[in-house]
Amino acid sequence: MGLGYLLKRLAIMVPVFFLVVTMVFFMIRFAPGGPFDGEKAVSPEILRNLNEKYHLNDPLLVQFGNYLKDLVRGDLGPSFKYANRTVNELIADSLPVSLELGVTALIWALLIGLVAGGLASMKPNTVWDYVPMSFSILGICLPTFVIGPLLVLVFGIWLEWLPVAGWDAPEDRILPSLTLGFAYAAFISRLTRGGLMEIRSQDFIRTARAKGLSEARILIVHSLRGGLLPVVSYLGPALAGIISGALVTETIFNIPGLGRFFIQSAVNRDYTVVMGTALLYFTLIFVCNFFVDIMYALLDPRVKYE
Repeated sequence: MGLGYLLKRLAIMVPVFFLVVTMVFFMIRFAPGGPFDGEKAVSPEILRNLNEKYHLNDPLLVQFGNYLKDLVRGDLGPSFKYANRTVNELIADSLPVSLELGVTALIWALLIGLVAGGLASMKPNTVWDYVPMSFSILGICLPTFVIGPLLVLVFGIWLEWLPVAGWDAPEDRILPSLTLGFAYAAFISRLTRGGLMEIRSQDFIRTARAKGLSEARILIVHSLRGGLLPVVSYLGPALAGIISGALVTETIFNIPGLGRFFIQSAVNRDYTVVMGTALLYFTLIFVCNFFVDIMYALLDPRVKYE
């Protein structure tokens, strides 16, 4: 992978980022209601003063230009609903929680998916294949808002093994991360099985088997690098899905992450928080796909990006 390709990918982000900023800005402004419409007993004079304080009475193009100027400086503006708090402060407090949840969910997804797919590829059309692939179909079919309550019901209420809400102790991470990562573990297991079975039919694998190498060594040393390419390709959309899917998971388990602020701000028409979180999600998704491109080229030297 050449440096020119990497620079082009980074350069593409600039116009796309501007397009996202423009679309989100005008979409939330054109939505019915405003950030202060739900306030109790607000007189017209107070409402007018609030709009003047936050420059909501200015023409839309003027507001957009001012927002772009602040954005270039890294200032995402004040929150309309959280008194004396800026969007930067809200993101700084909640983003580490969401990132920890996403990384933990991805680790679970890779651990479960790679092990299940590897076992299924080594013993095709046996119980070692049918059982994990059956669970993978279940994980693909059930959405997060169904898996989460089911895990809470079984492990939190019936068995009382794990807490069902909060983000304080280490055990609080288990159910949310499993909920978020279960569906992606299902996809990864099927992709791993398919990729490894395709690689294991190649001539160099038959040669290694003819030399008397064990199946475990053939799998780990010779098959994984090529067999995991479909998984690496899937990591881009998987990471994007985990980031966006955390919205539901954080709401189910009452986790103080970025998703909770995003949903509450969308309901409350908190324009600046919606803008800041949406732009942050876009940046994280772009970085994830950029990282996947690099990993793909490292795993497969035949891949050449131009």
